[in-house]
Amino acid sequence: MTWLWRWLTVFVVSLTLASAARAAEPIKVVYHLSEGIPQASRAIGNIRNHLAADPSAKIVVVTHGLGIDFLLEGATNQQDQPFAGAVADLANKGVEFRVCNNTLVARKIDAAKLLPEAKIVPSGVAEVAKLQAREGFVYLRP
Repeated sequence: MTWLWRWLTVFVVSLTLASAARAAEPIKVVYHLSEGIPQASRAIGNIRNHLAADPSAKIVVVTHGLGIDFLLEGATNQQDQPFAGAVADLANKGVEFRVCNNTLVARKIDAAKLLPEAKIVPSGVAEVAKLQAREGFVYLRP
């Protein structure tokens, strides 16, 4: 009976340590944007609030379709305020911005027109899937 007691004790301690280690890891979140400027404006506000509540969160913004528009040079929100400052501020806090190359090609947009914080990925939807399936990111769509 003592071997069973020892095994259970080791098992419970291992589970407790694994849970504690997992709780210490930052939460990883992918924000998926494909709908244009109004969605991007909501996302910027959501991400600011998210980081205020959890500064250790690892946030990646993946864009495709009309979702890339706020990452183009000169893009402004509905109040005519430029996105560039907000994007730079969030990037300085560790937020990553990824843009779908398929969208750039289909819409004939030169990559040089992207803000410097934007990184091009082959496919926006494939990037979202990879982050969720292989890297453990939680999915949010503002």
